[in-house]
Amino acid sequence: MSLGQNNFTKSMVAPLLLSIPVIVIAPSVMQPYALAQLSIFALLALSLGLIWGYGGILCFGQGAFFGIGAYSYVILVTNLSLPWTSLILAVFCTMLVAGCLGLVMFYGRLGDVYLAVVTLVFTLILNRFMNATAGPEYHIGSARLGGFNGIPGFDMLKLPWSDSMFIPDILFFYICFGFLIISWIFCRWLLKTHFGRVMIAIRENERKVEFAGYDTRLHKTMTFAIGGGLAGIAGVLYANWAGIVTPSLFSLTQSAEIIIWTIVGGLGTLIGPIVGAVLLMLLKLLLGYQTVVDNYFLLGVLLILVVLWFPNGIAGATMQSRFLQKNTATKKWRTHSNRTMNVKR
Repeated sequence: MSLGQNNFTKSMVAPLLLSIPVIVIAPSVMQPYALAQLSIFALLALSLGLIWGYGGILCFGQGAFFGIGAYSYVILVTNLSLPWTSLILAVFCTMLVAGCLGLVMFYGRLGDVYLAVVTLVFTLILNRFMNATAGPEYHIGSARLGGFNGIPGFDMLKLPWSDSMFIPDILFFYICFGFLIISWIFCRWLLKTHFGRVMIAIRENERKVEFAGYDTRLHKTMTFAIGGGLAGIAGVLYANWAGIVTPSLFSLTQSAEIIIWTIVGGLGTLIGPIVGAVLLMLLKLLLGYQTVVDNYFLLGVLLILVVLWFPNGIAGATMQSRFLQKNTATKKWRTHSNRTMNVKR
């Protein structure tokens, strides 16, 4: 086995090994219901970490794709009564919407600032529209959209071999965490492929990649659709976790939180957004029991402090520290070797 193949195998096995302590220890520390929520939001942060950190696409629309995934699942399962089939179709619907939006933006040659604005407006339009669908005339098949009240009372994911209408909390946590690990492994594999290397090259210098003969607009559209699909998976899982979907999924607050998670955790890494989402959601859960200071004010202060002290985020600072330690150790070894050779001479 070559060195490259060995490193590739290690990069695939590492997430599985890291997940074992979480599966064993976490349920004894926190409620499985809360752990499932953390896994869902970690997956949502991972979706933005991929398209922004590696694709160079700042998107305020991950909240929109999150909501589209949730609503698509509820509408499909209400009409089809097939939960797992509805999950797959909902993810494809979200990828289709993200791909169509990406085609308009990237083939329209919009700049980075305008991309952020368009995705932000797209999210706000969905939020306003879903809030205005309270009447009985707003329905898709047998699924009433419900307006600001949302859609409750739909079929949840269930185990094929069980007659129970619900999945136990601990099993649902394992399912959510499994989707997170599989998505993480998929992203690591994607970045090792030719497509992933081109995606990173586009982030660094899009014009040079175009001169090399690649269709950068197509690559960015595909990256955008993949990120939307990951957010759609998180949306489906959230719908099953909450038992209701509301227009608040399309809120600007939700989209801003995803960006904060990614920045705090570390842009340009896959583990960073996951760490940022978990830490900030834990902080939010702890702060939820107090009313002295507004939670979002504290999150804003934390974001400013992280940007000032750790420009590369928590994961980025950790990786940079390990890199410096490794370089220091290498320099010491080389210095010692040179001194030994001089003594021998």
